[in-house]
Amino acid sequence: MKQVVQNYKSGELAVLDVPVPGCKPGGVLVRTAYSLISTGTELMKVSEAGMSMLGKARSRPDQVAKVVQSVATNGVPATYRKVMGKLDSYTPLGYSLCGVVEQVGTGIDDVAVGDVVACAGNEHALHAELNWVPKNLYARVPDGLASRHAAFGTVGSIAMQGVRRGEPQLGEVALVIGLGLIGQLVVQLLAASGVRVVGVDPDPARCELAERLGAAACGDPASAAVEAAVAELTGGHGVDQVYLAAGGGSNQPVELAARLSRDRGRVVDIGKCRLDLPWNAYYEKELDVRFSRSYGPGRYDPAYELEGRDYPIGYVRWTERRNLECFLDLVARGRVDVEPLVSHIADFDDAVETYQNLKDGDLKAVAVLFRYAEHAGEAKAPAVAVPVVKPRSGGVPTPARSAKAPVRLAFVGAGNYATSMLLPHLAQRDGVELSTVVTTTALSGANAQRKFGFAEATTDLDAVLGDKSIDAVFVVTRHSSHAELTREALLAGKAVFVEKPLALTEDDLAGVLAAVEESGNDRLQVGFNRRFAPLLNEAKKRFGARTGPANLRYLVNAGRLQQGSWYLQQGTEGSRFAGEGGHFIDTASWLIGADPVSVYAVATSGNDDLQVVLRYPDGSTATVSYVTTGAPSFPKETLDLVADGKVLRLDDFVRASVHGPKRWVSSRLPKARDKGQNAELAAFIKAVRTGGPMPVPLDSLVATTAATLAVQAGLAGGAPVTLARTR
Repeated sequence: MKQVVQNYKSGELAVLDVPVPGCKPGGVLVRTAYSLISTGTELMKVSEAGMSMLGKARSRPDQVAKVVQSVATNGVPATYRKVMGKLDSYTPLGYSLCGVVEQVGTGIDDVAVGDVVACAGNEHALHAELNWVPKNLYARVPDGLASRHAAFGTVGSIAMQGVRRGEPQLGEVALVIGLGLIGQLVVQLLAASGVRVVGVDPDPARCELAERLGAAACGDPASAAVEAAVAELTGGHGVDQVYLAAGGGSNQPVELAARLSRDRGRVVDIGKCRLDLPWNAYYEKELDVRFSRSYGPGRYDPAYELEGRDYPIGYVRWTERRNLECFLDLVARGRVDVEPLVSHIADFDDAVETYQNLKDGDLKAVAVLFRYAEHAGEAKAPAVAVPVVKPRSGGVPTPARSAKAPVRLAFVGAGNYATSMLLPHLAQRDGVELSTVVTTTALSGANAQRKFGFAEATTDLDAVLGDKSIDAVFVVTRHSSHAELTREALLAGKAVFVEKPLALTEDDLAGVLAAVEESGNDRLQVGFNRRFAPLLNEAKKRFGARTGPANLRYLVNAGRLQQGSWYLQQGTEGSRFAGEGGHFIDTASWLIGADPVSVYAVATSGNDDLQVVLRYPDGSTATVSYVTTGAPSFPKETLDLVADGKVLRLDDFVRASVHGPKRWVSSRLPKARDKGQNAELAAFIKAVRTGGPMPVPLDSLVATTAATLAVQAGLAGGAPVTLARTR
């Protein structure tokens, strides 16, 4: 296997082939997916290795003292040989990673082969393809947390232990000096604890980042703005805690800490900065100086780290491992966001070049990750299946009907969308009979019957499915029931119109398609209405055929949901994007004229704002930006399609334009936004009446649903998801 090593004498960095570690009792063998470079600790070590012997001695006076003691005890020759032997050896780098358990040692029963774990320790979580990790230095990664984010676990635990040492309380004000990797995490942890934070760093970009991640104010240590912010937030008393997360040889951080602390404030040293405490300043305020020792209780205790002896929770609440588990949970729940900290992801094979670029300053970074060749952390979800369906021959035939006979419809569900966007178009349509409405509550059915003229209202779904006079069933219920209701209606031989989404899981989708194959009934339409919008169809016609790859950008300014909306019930109804993202994927695929072959998705904290990149067979790409944090006054949907020297633009279904050899702009604003529901319903009714093809091919509906499902898989895995066609 390969491992990153350094020779401390020469400063040489290398990726060496070394033996695979054995899986000893009391631990697990982990194949690394991502490992994190500590841009503070590791770069300090790398920089020291490049110094002269005198420089090394000056930077590590503690080690010089040990050498002097050894000379007194063992003599100069023996000490020289010992020191040179240690210096002229390869030493490992790294201490924070995420990977997949490949082998389980005896005595381990809390994880199994294939589980994704975050690992800690400068002897066990190394930049290496495989690591043996003892029990108390790994933690299972929560479902849905991307492997590259879980790789921050150890560094996050260091920041968390520092915050715990400060004992923050709700409403307090803290000062964080140094906004590197640790400092940025400390800012977020404090903000999550109800503490207002002022950050200090000479780098304006890091100050801006910290403010985006929750700091109340940030600035240069020499800036009067920092002191003004502290005075304003504390009423002139000074901050309750100071966290020293800076490095270097300057004594400025500890002096600034004394100046901006309140009387009897707490100063916590997390980093490795100079600590020449100004005695008068610290004495006069009786400041409480504390040190934070790495990841938490258990660190440097062989019985805990190597032998797996845990401390009773009643005596030690937060150990190394419990800190690690807590940090992973916070990231998984969106309370801490590490994605903005990722400045660069490098292939593991490029480790030496990456370290050199960091050391030379060519790569400016807060956090850098190594990505390993096999992407073990994404092994559980590398692809989403796109089934190819062939209905069984001899299945349910399309019933013969008189051209004058009305199409009889049943509605399952009569909520807001059904009553505002579908039924008004159907109630007055010639050749349509609203036969039955099925609801779970009698009153909602009675209301729909009264408003739209249904012949009957009932709560008995089976009676509707068994009624041979009903031609088509509309499924307009909550998302979690769509797949099962669609399956039942298909098996009953009905044409089905189901509002998006068709399915929330791959198993749900497979169940629907199994019903198609079993019954031979493929009379299915999903409510992807935007491809039927008249304005967009006119724009597509004006754009014309294309010869080269297209680039499509779709901005969806979705806005915030009202408190209590059932869309927020993600545990049962799926994510918000799972519920409506198919609209935008379907529209993009229809405009490009193909089904996507891969999906890559990234999200902000809490997965509220998404960037979804779709790739198509001819090299075309579509980016769907689904955001909830935009201004309500901005249009909800804007779209641009670029190809062959032409640009198609759609502005929220009220205006469209095409720019190319000939320019076209829609002539006037319509009375209302027409997103295609009426035209879609007309096409569906026509297909049911005539027995002709459904408005959208089944393969396309399946491909769009699979691509929507792949978004969640991509967020969990942190890598592009292949859409693999299966039979």
